[in-house]
Amino acid sequence: MRRAASSLRQYAAAAVAVTVLTGALFCVPAAAVSASSDDGLDAGYIGFRLLEAPVARRDDPRALKYIVDHLKPGTTIERRFEVANKSDTRREVKLYAAAAKISKNRFVFADGRTPNELSGWTTVRPGVMVLDPWKKAEAKVTIRVPREAAPGERYAVVWAQNETPPDARHNIGSIMRVGTRVYLDISDSGEYADFRITKLVARRDKDGRPSVVAHVHNTGRRALDLQGKLRLLDGPGGLDAPKRPVTQGTTLPPGGRGTVSVDGLDKRLPAGPWTARLELESGTVKHTLSARLTFPTPGGTSLAAIMTPSGPGFWYASAGVLAACGAGLSLVRYRRRRAAASRP
Repeated sequence: MRRAASSLRQYAAAAVAVTVLTGALFCVPAAAVSASSDDGLDAGYIGFRLLEAPVARRDDPRALKYIVDHLKPGTTIERRFEVANKSDTRREVKLYAAAAKISKNRFVFADGRTPNELSGWTTVRPGVMVLDPWKKAEAKVTIRVPREAAPGERYAVVWAQNETPPDARHNIGSIMRVGTRVYLDISDSGEYADFRITKLVARRDKDGRPSVVAHVHNTGRRALDLQGKLRLLDGPGGLDAPKRPVTQGTTLPPGGRGTVSVDGLDKRLPAGPWTARLELESGTVKHTLSARLTFPTPGGTSLAAIMTPSGPGFWYASAGVLAACGAGLSLVRYRRRRAAASRP
């Protein structure tokens, strides 16, 4: 059995936090909803954080908030996590795994306990915990990959759920769910993740507000959660614009293509030309692209001229990386021994 070994310190409620009300899903910190006008909103919520991640992924920020792994068929892994009752009300919390998928470049949660192949391999213990106000408890998720499992990446979510049924004072019930995504790749060989920024487009909407859109191709075999930032440099009169973050939420499946945007740029931003420096990353895979762009007139688009294309960025299984490092060290030592032997 392969176990995680590194402890995590921060809550990962931002990984997946939803309130379900009349079938709608909202990606915000969960809060109970009451239909009573004099009660208002319950300020409490359920906290969720992973307590473990694989040692080989200690430098992967995605593995600190999601369960991200690459396994051979027949492997079993365990992850401990903590659930906290962040309210003044005693809560019964149900723990389970359910299906997820990537659709239209978004990580999509299935309704309720809808199963899929990965959730069928997943067990969460205990299945139910009762938490007093402001208390917390540990639980464990176990994933057992069958020996006959076919290669490929699967997706699921490990949920902590609290239900508030309708009663005499509340004619609408609510369901709070908070948890973490699961990205599990199955293969007998090493894993490989990479992407390429194919083009950069400058835009202005009809109101004159500028934005930048990057087109990205996932050239690897793992899903990507893209994030990053953009800097505009060397503008008219030597102007530099502040860094702006990429709008998050784009998840590209293996081989998929999509876009990420940088919005919220100042409407007064001169047309340019500008040197745009875009930094994108997903976990340990990072690319930087430099381009020369000019913002068009309102309602238009303009293709940027790429100056420095994004270079290769590979992410292999840790065993392959360690083997390569070991070979490099052996070569250095061999050369040093030869140099020492040749001295008088």
